[in-house]
Amino acid sequence: MEIEREAPGSEKARSWRANAAAAAAAQAQQVSKTTKPDGGDQPMKEPAWKRFLAHVGPGFMVSLAYLDPGNFIGTAFAFNLLFHIPVWVGVLITGSSTLLLLGLQRYGVRKLEFLISMLVFVMAACFFGELSFVKPPAVDVVKGLFIPRLKGDGATADAIALLGALVMPHNLFLHSALVLSRKTPSSVRGIKDACRFFLYESGFALFVALLINIAVISVSGTVCFSGNLSPEDAGKCSDLSLDSSSFLLKNVLGRSSSIVYGVALLASGQSSTITGTYSGQYIMQGFLDIRMKKWLRNLMTRCIAIAPSLVVSIIGGSSGAGRLIIIASMILSFELPFALIPLLKFSSSSSKMGPHKNSIYIIVFSWLLGLMIIGINMYFLSTSFVGWLVHNSLPKYANVLVGLLVFPLMLVYVVAVIYLTFRKDTVVTFVADSAQLAVVDAEKANKAAAAAGDDDDDRPVPFRQDLADIPLPE
Repeated sequence: MEIEREAPGSEKARSWRANAAAAAAAQAQQVSKTTKPDGGDQPMKEPAWKRFLAHVGPGFMVSLAYLDPGNFIGTAFAFNLLFHIPVWVGVLITGSSTLLLLGLQRYGVRKLEFLISMLVFVMAACFFGELSFVKPPAVDVVKGLFIPRLKGDGATADAIALLGALVMPHNLFLHSALVLSRKTPSSVRGIKDACRFFLYESGFALFVALLINIAVISVSGTVCFSGNLSPEDAGKCSDLSLDSSSFLLKNVLGRSSSIVYGVALLASGQSSTITGTYSGQYIMQGFLDIRMKKWLRNLMTRCIAIAPSLVVSIIGGSSGAGRLIIIASMILSFELPFALIPLLKFSSSSSKMGPHKNSIYIIVFSWLLGLMIIGINMYFLSTSFVGWLVHNSLPKYANVLVGLLVFPLMLVYVVAVIYLTFRKDTVVTFVADSAQLAVVDAEKANKAAAAAGDDDDDRPVPFRQDLADIPLPE
């Protein structure tokens, strides 16, 4: 589960963004359930780097590199609120504590999942407690959930950042990989049951995430538009950040407001940091076939992730660290096509998934949703850059040089997305038997089996043998 940790919005109307992003996340994670996070659609003899590029493109690892800075900064802000230590010291403490908590892997994946669940419910209790004190108007909250509006400077950027914080590329692979930690029979019935149970699990997690996001946005909107704020608090509302948002509850909770907010922020940041590291573990072993000792892998990923957060917090202070969170979330949103498009193609392919491929309704809805997200990202990227290029104070020759550098990169991004969308792949992972070969479409195969009276859902699923027993990452 990933909870949006950017600065809370200043209006209840922003709740619809959380609602839309949660729906998009639910759909994306549902189609990821029937796939495994490995290089399975390329022959195993291919080099690891080639299998990786064929699946998700080079941008995905970049997105993971930018993922953790936001998690580190959020947790560091929590340490700053609770213990009044510098942000850069909080970054170092976060890295160390994450390494210790990841040690639960040796006792099983379930133990680590239980820890993350506890952190999420602690966070939920804090935010729901805040909501009960503020008491936002229910009618305004409901309107904000279902009536899309973008008001104020930076509203579009905030919406895209929220989308990037909920529909995260690494979560698509993490939820798919967690299937490996369950003892699922390699039969038609076993796979169907696993898909159904994981749908319930991820749906519940995303619903809780949606409620927490609604609570965060409603609290900030209610307080900042109450009309009885002091000039100092009104100024803070116009530029909310993670380290300044605790003032929202000082009128009802007094000094304890920073403690409640800090505990919630600590639980959110720590759970996100753990899941980010765990996702990287699956990706390195599944796609790149890189296997290394747990302590070395965790230490390497933590050092890589700490570097940008530490540098920004030392040089830019709290304000620079806050901007890094927004930038990281936006980058994740722009990187999403490199994970989402291959996932949709893989899970919708009869040659890959056999009878377990997406239905026509899921295929149409998922592609429409994915293309809409990609289109919004491209539009925002291009318009924001052009607007900055026109209104900045740089000399003309500098603007020309920047344009010559950035516009080709934007073109490369568009070409890469188009290539991933229309790239053909004939490698087969679902090996049908002689009776099934006569029926290409998986739905027709299911109907033919039902008409013949074949109700044996315990029959084994004929996937390629080299892909049937993917080991759980260690």
